[in-house]
Amino acid sequence: MRNIIMKKLVTYKGSLIMKKCAFVLSMTMATSLLVSCGGINTNLLGGNGLDGIGSKYTITLIAKAEEGIFWSNVYAGASAASTEYNLNLVFKGPENEEDYMTQNEMILQAVEDGTDAIVFSAIDFLANAPAIDYAAAAGVVIVVIDSDVNSDNIRSRIGTDNYGAGQVAGEAVLASDKEQLNVGIVNFNVITENGQSRERGFRSTVAEDPRVRIIDTINVISTVEYAKEGTIEMIERNPEINVIATFNEWTSLGVGFAMREIGEERDITVVAFDSNVYSVDMLENGEINGLVIQSPYAIGYLGVEAAYRLLQGNRVEPVIYTPVMLATRENMYDEEHKRLIFVFDK
Repeated sequence: MRNIIMKKLVTYKGSLIMKKCAFVLSMTMATSLLVSCGGINTNLLGGNGLDGIGSKYTITLIAKAEEGIFWSNVYAGASAASTEYNLNLVFKGPENEEDYMTQNEMILQAVEDGTDAIVFSAIDFLANAPAIDYAAAAGVVIVVIDSDVNSDNIRSRIGTDNYGAGQVAGEAVLASDKEQLNVGIVNFNVITENGQSRERGFRSTVAEDPRVRIIDTINVISTVEYAKEGTIEMIERNPEINVIATFNEWTSLGVGFAMREIGEERDITVVAFDSNVYSVDMLENGEINGLVIQSPYAIGYLGVEAAYRLLQGNRVEPVIYTPVMLATRENMYDEEHKRLIFVFDK
C-alpha cells in the first residue's frame, strides 16, 4: 500500500510542475490570543472545557524541518501540551525545508504506526495534499500549523496570519524616511504557502506608497548559504536596491550575513522574520532594521492541544491566529517584545 500511495504522490507532483501554486482560503480573524509569562490563553480553542485528561493518544507533529530555533520552540510548546494532557508526542521533520517527499513518507508512516492525530506544517501546498487526504481517510485527525496544505480535511489551522505578517513587514519598510525605496525581495520556495502569503501581504502594503519600486524578487532554497549568495548576487545586479525584505528564519540570516559582508558603505534597510541568537545580534548591530517576530511556542502548544480536543470530541475553531510583533533596535528590550524575542537557546 505504501508503494502505491507514494507512486500516486509522485505522479500527482509531476502533473503540477507547470501549474501555478495558488492559495485561496477565506479565513475569519479569531479574537486575540494572549501570551504571557504565566502561559497561553486557550479560550480560542472553543468548547466548554475538556472532557477529562488521561487518554493516552499519540499525536505526530511533522514539521518542515527538525532543526532551527523556530522549530525548536514549536517543539517546546508541543511538548508542554503533550505533558499537560498526558499524550504520546512524536516529533518529526526532514533535514531541510525543501523535502516534501520525506514529509509524505512521514505521514504514511504515522498512519501505519497508528497515530491518532497529525499536526502538520506543509512544505508543498499542493504536493503534500494527497498524503494528508490519505491520512484523514484513514481516520487520523489533521491539524495544520504554520504553513497550509491544499486539503478540505483539515480540522483546524493554527499559526501566524501570514498575509497580515507580510503587511507588518511592509509597514516597517514604509516607516523609512528615505526619499526612494528600491526594494529587493528574498523569499523562499514558491511551493510553500506561508512565504507566498507573506510576500503578497508585503506587496499589497508597499504598493500604496509612491516612493516604492520593486526592483527584483528572488526565490532561494531555504538555507542560510543560498539566501546569502542570492542576496549578494541580487545587489550586484541591482546596485540601486536600498531595501530588502525577507520572510523566514533561514533567509533572514542569509540576508543578514550578506549585509555583514557588504559592509556599512551600503545604506540598505532590511526587514526580516524570526528571532535567534544571530538575527537578534544583527538587529542590535543594525545589519537588520526590523524583525517580524512570530509565536512558535504558542503555535506548537495550541496545535497539539487542538488535536487533543478534537480527539475528545470538543469543538475547535477552524482558524486560530497567533501573535506577531515588529522588533526594532529601539524596542527590542521592552518587556512586551522580550517575551517573544529572547526565546532561543543560549
